[in-house]
Amino acid sequence: MQVELHLPAEGVVGEPARPVVVDTNVALDLLIFSDPRTAPLRTLLVQGRLDWIATQVMRDELERVLAYPHIVSRMDFYRVDAAQVLAAFDAQARLVDIAPRVVYVCKDADDQKFIDLAAAHRAILLSKDKAVICMRKRLLNLDAQVATALVLDESLAAELA
Repeated sequence: MQVELHLPAEGVVGEPARPVVVDTNVALDLLIFSDPRTAPLRTLLVQGRLDWIATQVMRDELERVLAYPHIVSRMDFYRVDAAQVLAAFDAQARLVDIAPRVVYVCKDADDQKFIDLAAAHRAILLSKDKAVICMRKRLLNLDAQVATALVLDESLAAELA
């Protein structure tokens, strides 16, 4: 199930960066695999239009996942190591405090931290996890948006101009 969030290709001058929470699988796609679906995320981060927020627990999870044998072999293929991936994470993500638990509980307890943080900061939550995606409508009630990918929409940008 692909859930895309369409964002204007150009931001509004003076508009503050929008917070984004990136789950571990999307972080791997962004930081190691250069998945083409992460190109808009990369662009918006570089432009300063998105503010990637994370907690130390999320960074620790990424560090743990980078030691999984199947991820190590993929990093070898892409000629990166865990230290480089973590340095890229540290350069792009801003660590914030752990968010309080929200009223909506995820079926996958490992994903709750992403949901809580997105809700606390009214952020975009990028995830490919079905347990998170199925909570999309409930999280809208908390002013958080869930998507599997960001799309820079030229036609939307033209409409907003």
